[in-house]
Amino acid sequence: MSVTLGKSLEDYLEAILILKNQIGVVRSIDVARQMNFSKPSVCHAVKELRKKGYLEMDSDSCLHLTENGLALAEQVYERHCFFTAQLVEMGVNPAQAEQDACRIEHVISDESFQKLKEAIQSNNKAR
Repeated sequence: MSVTLGKSLEDYLEAILILKNQIGVVRSIDVARQMNFSKPSVCHAVKELRKKGYLEMDSDSCLHLTENGLALAEQVYERHCFFTAQLVEMGVNPAQAEQDACRIEHVISDESFQKLKEAIQSNNKAR
């Protein structure tokens, strides 16, 4: 999947996915707390994600990732986890690794990520 919304909106999708996995039902206020953003900022992002078809809101104001939203959120989260783990394994401080992974996950191409992941997995099997 080669869609990019930009770092900010991708971070929102990732946060909604994480919250969904942690607490089940996600509302804008949960996202605001998780990301340490204001409610108006989250409302604006939710509006954009809904308009682009990545997010739906039900009558109880609960947020639900659409099929495309879920796929993109999972892609971003997979990259985040992968890069964090690799950086920590190389000796980077975990907090710094988290920050760096958050930057890398948004700029690397699908092709480069897949090749890097394959190379590391192949290298790990050879050990």
